[in-house]
Amino acid sequence: MGRLLRIGVLLIVVFGGLALFTLRLTGFDPPYLDAGSEEFSERLRTGYFGLWLSGEVVQEPVTNWDWVNQVNDPVRGNTIMLETRTWYGIPHSVVINPTPRGDALYIGGSEQDFRLEREFPHSKRWWANIERDPRVRMKIDGNIYEMTVAHVADQAEVAQLIGRDPVTRSLGEDGTEQITGVRHYWRVFQRNIPDY
Repeated sequence: MGRLLRIGVLLIVVFGGLALFTLRLTGFDPPYLDAGSEEFSERLRTGYFGLWLSGEVVQEPVTNWDWVNQVNDPVRGNTIMLETRTWYGIPHSVVINPTPRGDALYIGGSEQDFRLEREFPHSKRWWANIERDPRVRMKIDGNIYEMTVAHVADQAEVAQLIGRDPVTRSLGEDGTEQITGVRHYWRVFQRNIPDY
C-alpha cells in the first residue's frame, strides 16, 4: 500500500510540475471580469487571477505614458494586467486600471467593506505581493513591461493625482463619520532598460 501511495504522489508531483512548466512557457493571463457586472459584486469585488503573463518584453524606454489611455481592447477596454511575485515563486497576476500622467505611470486600487478591516497592504493579495517585492511585470496592449513600483504614501499627493480625497467617508446611523473606502496608488518605473 505504501508503494502505491508513493507512486501516486510522484505522479501528482510530475504532472503538476509539467503543468506549471507549460503555463510558464505559454503564459496564463488573468481573465477579464467587468467591474460593473453582477458577477464582480457576487465575487466580493474580486476578479479572477492568472499566473505568468505572455507577450513580447519591451526593451525601449517610455518617456510619455499617455498613450495607455488610448488602449481600447474590445473585451478588456482600458485595463492592463499586472504580474506580481509571490513568496512561493508562482506569480499572481490581476487585471487593473492604469493612471498615466505624461512621463509618470501609476497603478492603484481601492479597499471597501470587509477589506477595511485588514491592515494595509493585506486587504488584497497583489498589494501584499508588491509591498514585499516591488518588481512587477505589466501587460499593456499585448506587450510586457518590466517595472518596479513605489507606494505613494502621501494622501495629499494621491488626492492631487486623482482629483479628490482618496478616503471616502459617510455618516453612520448614529451620526458619526465612518470611512467607507480608501484608494492606494503606486508610481511605476521601468527597469532593465539600458541607459545610452
